[in-house]
Amino acid sequence: MAITRRQLLQGGAFAAATPAFLTIAGIAEAPFAQAQSNPELPWRHALSLFGDIKYPDGFKRFDYVNPDAPKGGTARMISLGTFDNFNIAVMGVKGNIAPAATMIYETLMERSLDEVATEYGLLAESVAHPDDFAWVVYRLRKEARWHDGKPVTPEDVIFSIETLKKQSPFYASYYRHVVKVEKNGERDVKFTFDGPGNRELPTIVGELPILPKHWWEGSDGEGRKRDISATTLEKPLGSGAYRIKEFVAGRSVTMERVKDYWGANLPVQIGINNFDELRFEFFRDNLVALEAFKADQADWIAENSAKQWATAYDFPAVSEKRVVREEFPINDSGRMQGFVFNTRRDQFKDARVRRAFNYAFDFEEMNKQLFYGQYKRINSYFDGTELASSGLPEGAELQILEPLRDKVPPEVFTTAYQNPVGGNPENVRNNLREALRLLKEAGFEIKDKKLVDPAGKPIAVEILVQDPSSERIALFYKPSLERIGVTASVRVVDDAQYQNRLRSFDFDVIIDQWGESLSPGNEQREYWGSQSADQPGSRNTIGIKNPAVDALIDRVIYAKDRADLVAATRALDRVLLWNFYVVPQFTYPYARYARWDRFSHAEPLAKYSRSGLPTLWWYDAEKAAKLGKRS
Repeated sequence: MAITRRQLLQGGAFAAATPAFLTIAGIAEAPFAQAQSNPELPWRHALSLFGDIKYPDGFKRFDYVNPDAPKGGTARMISLGTFDNFNIAVMGVKGNIAPAATMIYETLMERSLDEVATEYGLLAESVAHPDDFAWVVYRLRKEARWHDGKPVTPEDVIFSIETLKKQSPFYASYYRHVVKVEKNGERDVKFTFDGPGNRELPTIVGELPILPKHWWEGSDGEGRKRDISATTLEKPLGSGAYRIKEFVAGRSVTMERVKDYWGANLPVQIGINNFDELRFEFFRDNLVALEAFKADQADWIAENSAKQWATAYDFPAVSEKRVVREEFPINDSGRMQGFVFNTRRDQFKDARVRRAFNYAFDFEEMNKQLFYGQYKRINSYFDGTELASSGLPEGAELQILEPLRDKVPPEVFTTAYQNPVGGNPENVRNNLREALRLLKEAGFEIKDKKLVDPAGKPIAVEILVQDPSSERIALFYKPSLERIGVTASVRVVDDAQYQNRLRSFDFDVIIDQWGESLSPGNEQREYWGSQSADQPGSRNTIGIKNPAVDALIDRVIYAKDRADLVAATRALDRVLLWNFYVVPQFTYPYARYARWDRFSHAEPLAKYSRSGLPTLWWYDAEKAAKLGKRS
């Protein structure tokens, strides 16, 4: 499943990703009177991936919220980078989106945070699909309204999916199986798929952000016709609990709670959206952002640096308990992060070369020197979940891989994947020796202390980064590459240039990461599928074009049940690992946050909410009074 607006905010630095696989089972039907208006459809109030849903039809609220949470106050948050765009249709393709822009829109369904991949009606009041998942119908709520008072209509839904598929490589891939969308009644929208059997499709349609057709097809305040294919800093029209109040381009965005928000009393909205204002301050440097936080110019900060977490939070407000440091468990996803090869480059087409680069990476020494030993090495594309492969394939997983035996590396069947282990001189020497052996086997050799390819061309690699934290990691890696004869350089560019180079795949090596939900599905095509390899702005930054990977992605998408999904995903994981598309880096099982102690949340936090900031929190006037006036 894809990343939700809530996950985008709770990821800290507005991190990235999660579409999911859904088994629709144990779902309560909507009231009989409603179903009678279209008797052939089994109307449901919720969809679940794994079976029984927790909250029955007519439930009042989620268990993890405080229904009496006070409304009011301001939350000031930090965003790293900059922005020049509020148009989510071209997000990742043109300009730099302001993350706050995603908050003004709503989806057909809303995911609960104490269940795995279960969604309840938001813009839609009910949903229906046949047993073979060949199509789905969503019924919009009568009361759903845009901020200008006009109703949300089936025409808006149709406009949204057609526009997003046209403008966004991600949505084009994610919804590629949606071949027809039509109005099917006054408030009903029917999505027809290109075939039966894809259990995930009915639910991921519910994740579609809905855009206002009448606004985008209208004109701005100066009479110019709006263009949804272009970036814009005009404040868009939304339907959500917040709207953009004011902004300074590239520097800040202030969101205000919509006092007459149409959905305030929906079960999925009770106890959340508690702040009157949300302010996002943008910083290009995380060290500058930390200083702003220390000066009480922001209320909380997500800390992604182990070094900063260990050394930079010893200022008086921490010792005086006015600033609280807390780590929140990450239970909702896994991830892959690593040095990513652009396999469109000739020098990285041979897997032996890519594997040699892995042998040159001394993670253990980096972890000790840079990260105070806090991290562990990533050993899977689905690290941190039950979907991660281990040992040798067996059972259902082996059966899935067997037909691909001649299309995947033989080690998939014979050798358990394991990253090289460094950390001491002997291990490092052995690893470098193995790296040189692999390079020689691939036709590369050392001449005048420089690695040259079979044509005699020296191998030079530029590691492209956009921030000081990534630069530190790349600079640590650089001498190791030079020890195997690679001429390595590290180039730091600003956010706009970095994004432009990524979109056009103009790089040798970058540091990238992919978030993985507990139930992967259609988004895997966008990550690793051949069809996305040459689409500018796609998440397939590696450039993978591998028939075996494509076949396994389809196997994941069309899995018959949870056990089948787990086996198919582990099989995909093995094939990705043994192709050495990345040099895996490191991960940490907690989200680190520091905050000024003027906020509260219901206890306990939902299992899959991470910090829950800012969604599940509220401004605590009593705590705030003890801290005194903000700076």
